[in-house]
Amino acid sequence: MTYYFVYHRVQKQLINFQLKSFIGFIMKTDIKTKIYSAQCIGNVEPIEYMTPYPSMRSLIEGQTIKFSDQMMNEIYNITNQDFFDLVMQTSNWLQSIGIEPKQRVIMPELEYLESQILLFGIWNMGCSAIFNLDHSIENINERVVDAQTVRLNESLFKTIKTYSNKYLAKHKPLLSDEAILSFEKESGIRLSHYNLLINVNGIEKAIGLKNKTRFHCDLRTGSICWIIFQAILPVHCGLIYNNKNPELTIGESGKDYNLRHDLNNLSKFSSNDIAICIENTAALSINGKPIHLSDYDILDDGIRVRGHSVMMGYLDDEINEVAFENSGLKVSF
Repeated sequence: MTYYFVYHRVQKQLINFQLKSFIGFIMKTDIKTKIYSAQCIGNVEPIEYMTPYPSMRSLIEGQTIKFSDQMMNEIYNITNQDFFDLVMQTSNWLQSIGIEPKQRVIMPELEYLESQILLFGIWNMGCSAIFNLDHSIENINERVVDAQTVRLNESLFKTIKTYSNKYLAKHKPLLSDEAILSFEKESGIRLSHYNLLINVNGIEKAIGLKNKTRFHCDLRTGSICWIIFQAILPVHCGLIYNNKNPELTIGESGKDYNLRHDLNNLSKFSSNDIAICIENTAALSINGKPIHLSDYDILDDGIRVRGHSVMMGYLDDEINEVAFENSGLKVSF
C-alpha cells in the first residue's frame, strides 16, 4: 500500500513538472514570435539581412582590407591597421586569461579608446559584452549566469603589448547572436550583431556620412549611444576621430547633431535632432524621419517601434510578454 501511494505521488509530481515545462516552452515560443513580428517591417523580415557584414568581427576585417593605412584616430595616431592589430592582441590576451567564445564578459571602466579596443576584442572572440554602468558587478552576477569578469592591473595597451597580433578564431559569431547586454535600464537590454550594424547603417544613410570625414563625439563610455555613435560608427563609415578640427560633431547638445531621449516631444524635434530609443538599439529617427528599416507610432503614453533595429528583447521574459504587442514593441514615455 505504501509503495502504491509513493508511486502515484511521484507520478503526479512528474506530470506537474512536465506540464510546467510544456507551458514554459509554449510561452517562450510565443514571446519569440512576438519579438520576430516586431522586428519585421513591411514585407522585409529580420532574417533578410540588409548589411554586407556577417558580424562585428567581419566589419573590422573588411575596413582594414579597404583602408588599412587610413588614419582612424588622429588623437592617438592610430590607423585602421593599427586598430585591427590591437583588437587581435586583445583577443589573444582574453583567451590567455580563460575567456571562451560565446561567453558574456563584463566590461570594466576604461577610457574611450581602450574601451573601444576591448569591446571589439570581445566581439572578435565571438563573445557578448555586458555594460553595467551604475550597477555593481555583484548585482550583475546575481542576474546573469556565468558572467565573466575582466580585471586589468595596468592600461590595456601595456597589458596586451606582448601578445601576438595574429588571432585564430575558434568561433565566428552570427548576425543573430547577442553582442550586447546593457543594464542602462534595470530590465536589461539585449542587442544582436545585426541590431548594431543595421542601426549604424541607418544613421549613415540618414546623415549621408562620407569616408575620411573628421568626426568627434564625446558620450558616456558604456552607454548604448556610446557603443553606436562613438565605438562603431567611425569604424563602419571610415571616419577619422578628431577633437581639434572636426567636420562633424554628435553629442547631447550644441553639436551638429544632437541626441534626444525625450520621445514625448518627438514631434517638436529639430532637423538636426536624433531621436534615441535604446530599445531600438539607439537611433530611431533623424530629421523627423525614421531611420532605414525602422518605423514607429506615437501613442498616448508611449511609442510603438518596429523594424530591424528592435532589440532581441529584455533580459526578463515576463517584461517581454507585456512589452511586445500588436506587431511592435511598446516603450513608455
